[in-house]
Formats: sequence, structure tokens, C-alpha cells
Amino acid sequence: MRSLLVSRLGESPIMTDLPTPEPGPGEVRLRIAACGLNFADLLMIEGRYQEKPALPYVPGMEIAGTVDRLGPGVTGLAPGARVAVIAGQGGLAETGCFAADRCIPLPEAMPFETAAAFPIAYGTSHLALDRRAVLRPGETLLVTGAAGGVGLTAVEIGKLMGARVIAVARGADKLAVAAAAGADHLIDSGSADLKAELKALGGVDVAYETIGGDIFEAAMGAMRPEGRMLAIGFAGGTVPQVATNRLLVKNLSVIGLYWGGYLNFRPEVLRDSLAQLFAWYGAGRLKPHVSHVLPLSQADQALALLRERRSTGKVVVRCGASE
Repeated sequence: MRSLLVSRLGESPIMTDLPTPEPGPGEVRLRIAACGLNFADLLMIEGRYQEKPALPYVPGMEIAGTVDRLGPGVTGLAPGARVAVIAGQGGLAETGCFAADRCIPLPEAMPFETAAAFPIAYGTSHLALDRRAVLRPGETLLVTGAAGGVGLTAVEIGKLMGARVIAVARGADKLAVAAAAGADHLIDSGSADLKAELKALGGVDVAYETIGGDIFEAAMGAMRPEGRMLAIGFAGGTVPQVATNRLLVKNLSVIGLYWGGYLNFRPEVLRDSLAQLFAWYGAGRLKPHVSHVLPLSQADQALALLRERRSTGKVVVRCGASE
């Protein structure tokens, strides 16, 4: 089977042929149809992610496909089942073996390429806004990196939850994507004074912050009393430091979210969240945005789209036969 293989962290992965694997106890083998890419995939390949995989490994943590074979002890799934898998790795290949308890049955109407773009981005935003920040109707939500994989879903879910949404992204094209997702106000991240523009709009109750650095600082300066800052990621490369006296003066909260961590200590939280998200999708209330779909042979180009910030929403790699 063709697979994109990382042999050493910090070096470019290479397309190679590997033996087709057999599922072990508690595993299923999947004919992988599509793999959604995430910024975390880049960090993992570069050795900068909080989790470092054993080498060599196949990148790609968000997967959709068809169950091909069951390992010993697996119940509740059958060959032919359409599933998504949050696996941490293994998605950029034609076939893979994954823990059966990580498999999520898919709605029949959801195409594989949509399914591969769905759980992590929407799951991150839903848990962040609903569970961690407790976003309330009528509050003002700031989303930075608002045209990116997770940022765009935060715009969409924030509007669905009744917030007024301020979207920050770079350039008119990306801002137009955020506007189509429901953003009420648009700010170019190249703005001379982001903090002043946010204050002119009345300030921020909840900030969904994905960039770090100066943008994080501007957002902190525009927070309203009892504001909640969600630290989602640091795509700009600079991890901000927070002076706790600033938190005291305005009664602010800085809230971290590592979506994947719930897989280990509260998996039922993820299951409930994804059930709600799939229900919203089935009702037509969520419309995933995939800007690029590339074949497995061009997986390196797909990763470059993320690295160079040339995509909006999600980038998906088609790994096998699609619908």
C-alpha cells in the first residue's frame, strides 16, 4: 500500500510502499478514503508537537473510510461500515489499522471528504465555545485566524450559538470566506491597530485565539470585564506570556483547550459533542468548507498549502476510492 512515511522528525516525509497491515486485538482495518490535514500534522512532522510519535510513522490524524477487516474481540462494527477515525497518525495511506473505539459511525449522507474535514475542527470549536468558555447568546466572540481550519468553524458555531462574531484574517479573500460563514464584522489582521479596532466595536467577551504573538496581545487588551480568552493554538509561532495582574483587574480568564486530550480522560465528552455536531450537520446547520482536495500522490503539496497559509477551511487528501 502507498503511504507517506516520516523517518526522522524535522525532515520531509517520503511516499513509499508498505505491507498491508493486519488488525490486532481491538482494532479494525480501514480502507482509507480521505484524510483531513491539520496544523498539528505539520507540528508533529517537525517535532514541535506536544506528542512525539515513535518513528517511523505515517502522518495524518483525521481519517474517513470503510471498515475492511475486524481484529480479535471487536464488536459493534462490521466490514463495510463507513466511519471517521481520530487516530493521531496513520491517515496518509491507502490502508490502516486503528482502535475500534476511536471509530465514529458516519451519517449516510456525509461524503468521505467532508467527514475527513469534520471532527477535529468542529469538535475543537464546539468544546471550546460551549463547554470551556460557556459562550452565551448576545455576547461578542472574536475569532482570529478566522478563515483557517478551526477558526472558520468557530465563526460558524459562534453564530449558531447566538453570538456577535468578529472575524480576523489576512486579506480580502480570506475575510470573504469568514463573512460567508456568518461573521458580523471583519478585520484584516494586517490592521495598524487591531486593539483599537476591537475596542471601537465595543470590546470582546470571548476570544477564540489561534495565532499568538501580537494578535493575542491585542485581543487581551480589548477584553471586556469577565472576558474569557481561549488559547487554541499559536500558528504565528510565538507562545504568549500572560501577566496575571491583567487578569485580576478585569476578572479575566485564560482557558486552554487540547481537544485530543479528552480522548484519554473524558472520551464521553467528545462523543456527546460530536453527536450534537453530526445532528447539526444532518439538519443543514453546519456547512463544512474544504478549499482543496488533492490525491495521495500530492500529499506533500497538500501539507505545503497549510504551511504557506494558502488554504481556507480544510485541506483534504483523497487516499483511495471516493464516493
